Amino acid sequence: MNRKLETKRLLLYLAFSFGLTWCIFLAFILTGHKWDGSNPRLETFAALGMLMPALSHILTRQCTKEGFAVTGKDSMMLGISFASCKWFYFVFAMVVPWLYFEIWHALALLVSPEMFDPNYYQVIGIDKNLIWLMPLNGIVTGTVISFAAFGEEFGWRGYMMPKLIKLFGIKKAVFAGGIIWGLWHAPLTCVGHNFGTDYPGFPYLGILVMCLDCTVTGIMLTYLTVKSDSIWPAAIMHAVNNANPSILALFTNTDKAAGILNHSINGYFLYFIPTAIIAGFCLVQLCRDKERM
Repeated sequence: MNRKLETKRLLLYLAFSFGLTWCIFLAFILTGHKWDGSNPRLETFAALGMLMPALSHILTRQCTKEGFAVTGKDSMMLGISFASCKWFYFVFAMVVPWLYFEIWHALALLVSPEMFDPNYYQVIGIDKNLIWLMPLNGIVTGTVISFAAFGEEFGWRGYMMPKLIKLFGIKKAVFAGGIIWGLWHAPLTCVGHNFGTDYPGFPYLGILVMCLDCTVTGIMLTYLTVKSDSIWPAAIMHAVNNANPSILALFTNTDKAAGILNHSINGYFLYFIPTAIIAGFCLVQLCRDKERM
């Protein structure tokens, strides 16, 4: 491996990804908009930034003449294979987000029982007969409509992570990748994306929590990509995660949160309990596979 060349390729990718995305984010911010305070059309404009990692992947390969192999070594990992039980990683991608979201909401209700509202599903416009189908709806919707998630995963897991793993090894790579991915979100975090703006330590705590979130989630997504030799399971999991496929969420009214959950960002620390356990399992498996190679 030519470390100097791989480093240049990685840095060029990051320059493209941050530069293109932040131009879009800053256009949104400098025109006076906040994530929760603008109309859906403007939020859709800001969401175009989520496609820039994919475009950056293509631009970097073009500039560095790496080629555009679809499958195989140093490829874009766009193939899909169910051989050698690789179907498991697609199932993992669809089901695991549902499990950790249910656990997250269960923990939140234990900590703040005041949030339990048996009629909250009516407030958010869900038919009572469809409650038990909501996880399936989130999984199917996330799997089918995963355009923005693909835009990120084709870049982060399809290009950045293979470079980081080559240069630093799996352990350092997943943590460096998580921090990079978290900082990439920083402009939108500063205008209320994910956490709002009314929490103590705004926006620095939000940026830190986003880096933690991206590290934990990134470990799971990297596990899926490496084990399946494809970015599609990661794109599916990312999309299902964004769909929040949880039954308990339909009975959890966060407006009634009390105590330590009074600020929305505090609830994310409960989210890290189930996701960190799953991510730990994934990291152990990745390190064992590396040792066998």
